Amino acid sequence: MLKDKRIRIITGHYGSGKTEFAMNYVMKLNDISERKVAIADVDIVNPYFRSREKADLLIENGIRVISGNRGHAANLDIPMISAEILAPMQDESYDLIVDAGGDSVGARVLGRFQDDIKRHDYDMFCVVNANREETKDLEGVMIHIKAIEAVSGLKITGLINNTHLLRETTVDDVMRGQELVKEVSNALDIPIKYVSVLEKVAHQLPDNIEGEIIPINLFMREAWM
Repeated sequence: MLKDKRIRIITGHYGSGKTEFAMNYVMKLNDISERKVAIADVDIVNPYFRSREKADLLIENGIRVISGNRGHAANLDIPMISAEILAPMQDESYDLIVDAGGDSVGARVLGRFQDDIKRHDYDMFCVVNANREETKDLEGVMIHIKAIEAVSGLKITGLINNTHLLRETTVDDVMRGQELVKEVSNALDIPIKYVSVLEKVAHQLPDNIEGEIIPINLFMREAWM
């Protein structure tokens, strides 16, 4: 489970559920990793949700949280990333999750750290939600991925199917997204790593679905949202 490279970068279009996946991923990783675990929130351009908003929860669970120079409470759309991110990036006693920007503009910050990242083993996952207008078809997802790779100087190494309608998500929604992710996988030769889905739906998915099923909780959305 979660047998990825030590540095994991999570990216995806706005509204894809990227940050929700990153939150669930880091919490699950923290339960099983033999290393210390850190999450860096570098989503600084028009963020939908930010993992730093749940800093108290993460810290309570022993996870190191890295955000902007002004601390976790600052919620300004300004390009300030704490140099603290270099510590767990370079320290091999850490597993590092990077919650990156949602498009090619937001992903530019990764370009600043590309040399440091490339010195170490890394994975960069693209979260795909087929219900988002910009990533509803093969062409849209491919344009998105190529733009992120171009500005970051890094390669997408895995795909995540996170097609959902929040609490109304059905198996049919997930499987429709899976077909799109398969198309992307075949076109770009990028493996499907995970299928991210609400716990109540996860057990209804076929056993032979491609990608590891990650049952998720809605950390970023309160019950009324």
